[in-house]
Amino acid sequence: MPSIGELVAPRRMGRDFRWLLASSWTSNVGDGVALAAAPLLIASMTSSPILVAAGAILQFLPWLVFGLHAGAIADRFDRRRLVMVANAARAVVLLALCAFLVTGVANIWIVLASAFLYGTAEVFVDTAGSTLLPMLLKPADLGLGNARLQAGFLVANQFAGPPLGAFLFAAGHAWPFLLEAVCVSLAVVLISRIARTPVPPRPSTGSGTAPTGSAGEAAGSAPGRVKVHTDIAEGLRWLWRNPPVRMLVLIILLFNVTWAAPWGVLVLYATEHLHMGAVGYGMLTTASAAGGLLATVSFGRLERHVSFATMMRVCLSLEVVMHLAFALTTQGWIALLIMFVFGFYAFIWGTISTTVRQRLVPHELQGRVASVNSVGVFGGMVIGQALGGVIAQAWGLTAPWWFAFAGAALTLLLVWRPISQIVSARPVLDEAQANEP
Repeated sequence: MPSIGELVAPRRMGRDFRWLLASSWTSNVGDGVALAAAPLLIASMTSSPILVAAGAILQFLPWLVFGLHAGAIADRFDRRRLVMVANAARAVVLLALCAFLVTGVANIWIVLASAFLYGTAEVFVDTAGSTLLPMLLKPADLGLGNARLQAGFLVANQFAGPPLGAFLFAAGHAWPFLLEAVCVSLAVVLISRIARTPVPPRPSTGSGTAPTGSAGEAAGSAPGRVKVHTDIAEGLRWLWRNPPVRMLVLIILLFNVTWAAPWGVLVLYATEHLHMGAVGYGMLTTASAAGGLLATVSFGRLERHVSFATMMRVCLSLEVVMHLAFALTTQGWIALLIMFVFGFYAFIWGTISTTVRQRLVPHELQGRVASVNSVGVFGGMVIGQALGGVIAQAWGLTAPWWFAFAGAALTLLLVWRPISQIVSARPVLDEAQANEP
């Protein structure tokens, strides 16, 4: 009978993958704690839906400012080391916030500024971190690898973290953020244990014909200034000329706009509309994680018997139904059931969409294309949360759900047929991939 370690991370996937998995899971514990504690902290300082939504917006806004640069930087430097440095910066921001809270100096503006700084460091963590998996695993193992990372995200970030964050917040406002700082710091130590440091191929110039460090540097241009923008342009051109990946990024952008509109004021919806209290709000995320755990044990069988195209369509259809159900319900226990279903299909969607993108993108472009995808994810969230805050302020806490329902239904009609083209596309192999056994 195989050991638990072998079931979670088979030996064929290598020791480096296990260190990456451990680092990701540990970091997700801290992020899960903050997932409940951060909105509760902001809500304790203001009752304005706009300011509550601003807390989430300022954490994700850095993706629009630094996302593309983070992708280019991840494609030209040591990705593991970049994750370590950025995580260390996150720990510093958290410790500073704890000091402000303990001394009683903290106010809404300090908290919002901390959210922005933390989000800035997270841009580099997530962008560089997302490129490590394709460099550590063979393409055939990417589905399982992404499923294991998603499982850790669900257990730590969604299931265990939020209730613990709500509990610690009730004990003292600084405690959840102190624990998060410890988890992020430990994640730095764990990822440093990766024996083989994945170094991406040196990016080409915008024309794709000359290596970095030739004509541009001979002419005296600074590679850290001009060439980063050239690398960004190269990644954008590749994405624009690859219809399947381009459409996948567009789908993610549009559905994140509709999803984020009610999510930005979810803490007010749960505490004021459903009257669930702080712990009840944390339980919503826990219910989502429970659904995701069921999806974790079901994914292998689903992958063998159901096509990716069918699963993607079912997931997006359930997204439309979820928005409608939340708009209509007034009972907390019904909201928990809805979140359970959401967790199930969201895990399936996240695993499939990531795996499809990683299989289609060459190694040397993984960082840049992943960053464009993340800009779409968080750009959609910023737009959606801004809309959600304004809509809730004007028409009430259920209005964002109606907006999300209508927007998601229309988007689903438009992308129903292109999904088949995305899944059936063949990867464009780079030289390193072509030589893989």
